[in-house]
Amino acid sequence: MIAVVGHTDLTGPTLELLEAELRTRLAAFTRAGRAGLVRAGQGLPLIAGRAARAAGLALETVLPSRQGLPDMLRTPDHKAAGELLMLSRTLRLFDFDPADRASCVRADESLLRACARVLAVWDGSAADGRDTTAHLVAFARARGIRVDVLWPDGARRAGA
Repeated sequence: MIAVVGHTDLTGPTLELLEAELRTRLAAFTRAGRAGLVRAGQGLPLIAGRAARAAGLALETVLPSRQGLPDMLRTPDHKAAGELLMLSRTLRLFDFDPADRASCVRADESLLRACARVLAVWDGSAADGRDTTAHLVAFARARGIRVDVLWPDGARRAGA
């Protein structure tokens, strides 16, 4: 399994740059018979899903659940989650609260444990209490999971 993680505050032009790069990178995993993994949401998860589909890579999308039943996503993520479900071969329900940062971090850590590789869209910044990308990169590396950092020239975060 190949997980795609990264900043949640990427600009529109950055997402466009990344979609093409992800498509190229994910195509190599398609030939190796791997599958992609994203946690449902707008922004990076959605463009990763689109890139996986364009590359012919099977995609698994993770949705929050409580006691085995699907849980609500934040309103901005509804439309993206719907599109991701259409792009995915597999849906995985995972027990976490999407409104609770600590719950999301625990879910991401658990999901990464099952991955052979992580594609991290990361500008190299430290974890700051909102964004957990640095933490997830360190978590994966500490477990011997190969991490490829993607930050193309011209990439920007909103407000940066």
